[in-house]
Amino acid sequence: MGICKHVLLSIAVVCMSLIPMVEAMAQEQLDSISVHTLNEVVVTANRFTEVIPSQKLTGKELEGLNSLSVADALRYFSGVQLKDYGGVGGIKTVNIRSMGSEQMGVFYNGIQLGNAQNGQVDLGKFSLENIEEISLYNGQRSDIFQTAREFGTAGSIYLTTRRPRFKADEKAHLKAGLKVGSFDFLNPSILCEYKLTDDIYATFNAEWINSSGKYEFRYRRVTPSGELAYDTTAVRENGDIDAVRIEGGVQGYMPRGKWKAYMYHYTSERGIPGAIVNNVWHRGERLWDRNSFAQAMFEYDITPRLSTKVHAKYAFDYTHYVNNDDKLIAVDNIYKQREVYASWANKYTILHNWDVSLAYDYQWNQLSEYRDVERNTHWVSLATAYALDDCFKVQASALATIVDEEDRARDDVPDKFKVTPAVFLSYKPFDRADLVLRAFYKQSYRMPTFNDLYYTDMGNAYLKPELATQYNVGVLYDLDRNDKLFSFFRIGADVYYNKVTDKIVAYPKGQQFRWTMLNLGVVDIRGIDAQAMAVFRFPYHIELTTKLQYSYQEAIDITNPHDTYYRHQIPYVPWHSGSAVVMLGWRDWTLNYSFIYVGERYNQQENIIYNYTQPWYTNDVSLIKVFRLKNVVLKATLEVNNLLDQDYDVILNYPMPKRNYRVGVTIEI
Repeated sequence: MGICKHVLLSIAVVCMSLIPMVEAMAQEQLDSISVHTLNEVVVTANRFTEVIPSQKLTGKELEGLNSLSVADALRYFSGVQLKDYGGVGGIKTVNIRSMGSEQMGVFYNGIQLGNAQNGQVDLGKFSLENIEEISLYNGQRSDIFQTAREFGTAGSIYLTTRRPRFKADEKAHLKAGLKVGSFDFLNPSILCEYKLTDDIYATFNAEWINSSGKYEFRYRRVTPSGELAYDTTAVRENGDIDAVRIEGGVQGYMPRGKWKAYMYHYTSERGIPGAIVNNVWHRGERLWDRNSFAQAMFEYDITPRLSTKVHAKYAFDYTHYVNNDDKLIAVDNIYKQREVYASWANKYTILHNWDVSLAYDYQWNQLSEYRDVERNTHWVSLATAYALDDCFKVQASALATIVDEEDRARDDVPDKFKVTPAVFLSYKPFDRADLVLRAFYKQSYRMPTFNDLYYTDMGNAYLKPELATQYNVGVLYDLDRNDKLFSFFRIGADVYYNKVTDKIVAYPKGQQFRWTMLNLGVVDIRGIDAQAMAVFRFPYHIELTTKLQYSYQEAIDITNPHDTYYRHQIPYVPWHSGSAVVMLGWRDWTLNYSFIYVGERYNQQENIIYNYTQPWYTNDVSLIKVFRLKNVVLKATLEVNNLLDQDYDVILNYPMPKRNYRVGVTIEI
């Protein structure tokens, strides 16, 4: 497919998008004078959001958790599995409800983070220093006014950076911080916010992370008969990291719209510690990363009924991977990825309680230096949202995905086309009780990554795309008693069933950077997510917040009854997992305790004793004190992670740190 075909398709979609716009503008032309008096109507367009409520971490909750990166914070959400290869610099990826990391959409200020090479978004690269809110959605975000690509994920994580807020007499904010801790950890950071005009703000944030990554661990293994095979203590080697992150942006607000431009750059050199196997304690793998992107967003209400939103992004990723291990084949590869992305979304209000939207996205990916491959992807979405007396809400969408791939080494790469539907329902049976029943059905479709197809030792150029079907039924109850002693209570649960066809699973194969791809055929996933939260407000400014999360999952391979692992739990998915968080605040003091538990699981496809992986749990504690002096706020933090000094692996043979400490000081003017 040539460039002309892409241009013609884009023009056709744009023309389709213009039809409701032209009709709306004609309808509103006679009433154009009244538009200026109805600006407030626009900000009420949120009535259809949260048909399926999200899990959120904001403000003080984020500050109180012993979390350095976004990946650390996501451990406290139910239904989430985190793959953590250990230490500050270890790669950290996440998936929800056993759908796989590639089925998760990670959105940074509204635009998805991409990695066409291996589909893995390393969340360890994103610090919490500048994050205002983390939201996790099952299925998709409950808002039809979004990009077409957002309708295509099985689950979504939204990272929202801090929005500047100024008092009337303020012009600028400055925040500087320093964290030091175990493993020679050093992390200075700075955040600047400046008010250019009453409606335009600029932000700049930078931080440096440096650590030797050396920590003691216990390596103990027993044979299936119960005899001790290994029991030794060693120091984790080659886990060092030296990374710099720089972000900056400008955002503005208009009477009928807003806009934002943002830049991100991350550069690092890190060691890859590798697996502890066959008494090998040191690896010769090194990784250099340079990840940069620039993105922009413009949203405008053309009329009180019609709104439009445009997104654009350019990203460049440079990866240099070296393996000097004398026991393996020497590797010295450079990978360069380029991405161009554009989106145009439109929403039209047919009635006060009925909205429709149409969006078109285009993305171009290229991976060079090792093999020259290009991928052109088009997404077209049509969605609607309807509400009946604030007691019944429904959203429905259909997403068309069109993929054209060009491999210079092959001429027989077929185009891909798939339409995936989704329906979301929410019902509130009682007017005076905040009890909500919810359900959804959704299909999602993901292409194999470049790594899946071409770049791994067992790559398969004819690998099929993955199709996931999700069903969910849930209930949520809120009790808000304002400032009473027992001021807030929430309890909820969801039962779900997922079926994934042609599921692609990635395993590290010796070298952590390269992956072995396995196609499991059909995977059957059933589970329950439950949550509870309570807030107590005592006299003398004492506040206690408690949160509980629990997940049960059965994710089994049902591809072939003749396989030895037929109906076995798929690797690294625990049957039981959960977390507990307790936050106790008194005036300017905050004490936080968090507990995470991951139950037993298996590290290979066959659920036999040789592949059994023990449960693990951690206890973390932090103490925060805030000092205030006129316009200066000083905050001191003490963190103790893995308080009980547990030995555990998230991934087999990748030992995690034992008890460790961090001390931080920030000053905000």
